[in-house]
Amino acid sequence: MAQAVEEWYKQMPIITRSYLTAAVVTTVGCSLEIISPYNLYLNPTLVVKQYQLWRLVTNFLYFRNMDLDFLFHMFFLARYCKLLEENSFRGKTADFLYMLLFGATVLTGIVLIGGTIPYLSVSLSKIIFLSNSLTFMMVYVWSKQNPYVHMSFLGLFTFTAAYLPWVLLGFSVLVGASPWGDLLGMIAGHAYYFLAFVYPRMTDRRPLKTPSFLKALFADEPVVIARPEDVRFAPAPFDEIHQD
Repeated sequence: MAQAVEEWYKQMPIITRSYLTAAVVTTVGCSLEIISPYNLYLNPTLVVKQYQLWRLVTNFLYFRNMDLDFLFHMFFLARYCKLLEENSFRGKTADFLYMLLFGATVLTGIVLIGGTIPYLSVSLSKIIFLSNSLTFMMVYVWSKQNPYVHMSFLGLFTFTAAYLPWVLLGFSVLVGASPWGDLLGMIAGHAYYFLAFVYPRMTDRRPLKTPSFLKALFADEPVVIARPEDVRFAPAPFDEIHQD
């Protein structure tokens, strides 16, 4: 059993493995009182006035108490983060990291700006950890890219992946959880999906082009396509072979 878990962990792509590890270590550390959540939550005043910049990152790593909700979000993180990195972003590790950075920036901006708007500030001011929202963003992006995949919710009913975010949002409401975290994840996910996939098809422009310094950190992995043994390819034309 331990060996199977180790193999499963090692087979994860680098960004998924790194984020999952950081989230588990942070949450377990807080549960064991090794780390204090008060040093991790998003506090604009402490970030700006006392330069506690780490809060812009650590609020995405803590998933509250180690309960059923924690297990659900770890499952979503491990599954959909891995599916995105291995499929939609296969060989594009820098692009995948940029998606997470974009989502984290949008979520942080919504909370900070929305916290100054009447009526919204009452709800958004209570959101001091955005880890659940970032996880939900990945679920949303995956569902938009795989809308026709058939899924089942707890064996009760089946649906296509296009409705997965709404099913999970409805489940959160049924169990009495606040829907704001999931809604923020959907907003960030939709913003990324539109700017990264829809808008470029409409205008031939890419507003979310991954910065070169991120691409320099990760060598793009070549996508290997298996060649059937019985298939023979025609030789290249004579003029192409002898072309200077």
